[in-house]
Amino acid sequence: MFRHTKLLQFEAKPEKPDPVYAHKLQELIGGAFGEMTVTMQYLFQGWNCRVEGKYKDLIMDTATEEIGHVEMLATMVARLLEGAPATMTAEAVKDPVMAAVIGGMDPQQAIVAGGGALPADSNGYPWNGRFIVASGNLLADFRANAAAEAQGRLQTARLYNMTDDPGVKAMLQFNLARDTVHQKQWLAAIEELEADGLEGEIVPNALLDVEDQTHNNTIWGLSDGPDGPKGGWTTKAGIEYLTDPKPLGGPGTAPHPDPALYSTYSPTMDAVGTAKGKAKSVKNKLT
Repeated sequence: MFRHTKLLQFEAKPEKPDPVYAHKLQELIGGAFGEMTVTMQYLFQGWNCRVEGKYKDLIMDTATEEIGHVEMLATMVARLLEGAPATMTAEAVKDPVMAAVIGGMDPQQAIVAGGGALPADSNGYPWNGRFIVASGNLLADFRANAAAEAQGRLQTARLYNMTDDPGVKAMLQFNLARDTVHQKQWLAAIEELEADGLEGEIVPNALLDVEDQTHNNTIWGLSDGPDGPKGGWTTKAGIEYLTDPKPLGGPGTAPHPDPALYSTYSPTMDAVGTAKGKAKSVKNKLT
């Protein structure tokens, strides 16, 4: 059960309309790392969580807070759009929708949302449920959560520097602070999962004994230059850096196509340029 409190978690009052910035602020609502993403990500992680108690409560507490962040941002967008066509565009433009377009507002904010926020990013691309990560493995999910909060805070920081409106900046200062603590909590929860013995360092903490032991402790050096092996991970994690790795498989030749699919195919050129083709060529020369 969710209960709606008719007060914002933090105030969302701009000093003046700004349709251009309202367009930009959509990224924090419906972008890949926006508040809709973390809201749904945490909700589905919480609903799918098999561990009752502190971990599930942490996930659901944060998810519910993020719903409020969507409301804050949507309110801010609507207030940034209020009166925008009349105050921010040329007087010669009489049609309010056209005025909004010229003023820099997303036209769908006027045409579709009636001067409000959209479940979309700053390009108007609709929010997509494929943005979320909810795997059922808490260690994998918490790592994804920390990354999502980092990306969200980065975008919030960039938007903070794109406005001089004190009301907008005050709300973003609050959002920056919440993104900070959310990063801290997921990183701390990752450590606690390991300390509680629920997960190990590797996700999933299984099949470590059956994986190919030759290849679970090497980095393939596939970049030019000598800098790769200088990374501290080679010594701290005891990982071997292969400076001249060789391919282990044969040619990546596609199989014969199904004739009914009419793919271009020539049996006589099947192995030209491959090890098989070169071997045939040598054999033909010898005979």
